[in-house]
Amino acid sequence: MRSKELSIALRDRIVLRYRSGKGYQKMSAALKIHKKTVSSITLKWNKFGTTKTLLGAGRPVKLSSRGRRGDQEPDSHSD
Repeated sequence: MRSKELSIALRDRIVLRYRSGKGYQKMSAALKIHKKTVSSITLKWNKFGTTKTLLGAGRPVKLSSRGRRGDQEPDSHSD
C-alpha cells in the first residue's frame, strides 16, 4: 500500500537541507521521514532539477474522460 505523497514545500525543505550539507540521517530524524525517502528525493532533484511529481512510465490512456462518458449513453442503433 502506498502512502500519500509529500508536499512540494516539504520536498523543497529536504533539498535546502541537502544543499546546506546535512546528511540523510540527520535530515530524516529532523523531519521525521524515512531515510530512503530523503535519499530518493535528493537523487531525483540531482537528476531532474525539480521536486515536482513527474509523470510515471506506462502506456498512455486509450480514451479521454470525455470518450469514456460516451459508453454510458444509450445505444441509438438498437432495434
